[in-house]
Amino acid sequence: MTKEDVAKTGTTTIGLRIKEGVILASDQRATMGNLIAHRDVQKVYPLSDNIGMTIAGLVGDAQLMVRYMQSEISIYSMKRGSQMSVAAAATLVSNIIRRGFYLGLIVGGCDATGGHVYSIDAAGGYIEDDYTSVGSGSVFALGSLESSYRADMSKKDAIDVAITALNSARRRDSASGDGFLITYIGPKGYEEIPQDQIKMRCAELGFIYPN
Repeated sequence: MTKEDVAKTGTTTIGLRIKEGVILASDQRATMGNLIAHRDVQKVYPLSDNIGMTIAGLVGDAQLMVRYMQSEISIYSMKRGSQMSVAAAATLVSNIIRRGFYLGLIVGGCDATGGHVYSIDAAGGYIEDDYTSVGSGSVFALGSLESSYRADMSKKDAIDVAITALNSARRRDSASGDGFLITYIGPKGYEEIPQDQIKMRCAELGFIYPN
């Protein structure tokens, strides 16, 4: 079986560190070579109440990584009686991914030191940044983010910035599209932005929601 024969999230994922937390976002398309295999794929996952992760790469590898991290963070919290920090979660993911996972990930969340966003590559390298994008559409998303990102953005403004970057990617990258997922993680925890709110913001920004 070749890599073209398995479902991949050749994708656009985004992480933003903002004034009070982080935004994680993605499209929802999965491909098998030139075939659009699925149009409703989850690519933003909660790892705990304060940490989330976006996925790009092989779907099976991504789902296994999510389950493993959710278990490890839960065990850590039970043993320590406290939440795992975002930096510790990113370090753990970077160590695990070196075992042969075909993935590109973003780990983001909010802890006692504020909001943090890390991009993690398939070789185990991880870098903290104010904003990042991973996946086949990332070059287009990053161009949009370069011009619109501000560290002091509100949650509402950051959602608009994420939507604009995802829209740029889905218009130019054939492996990105079929809906948007957006999550906000702040002092009160993990919050999925409702689809009707995302569609409303797309309409007000003048974008056609990619369904």
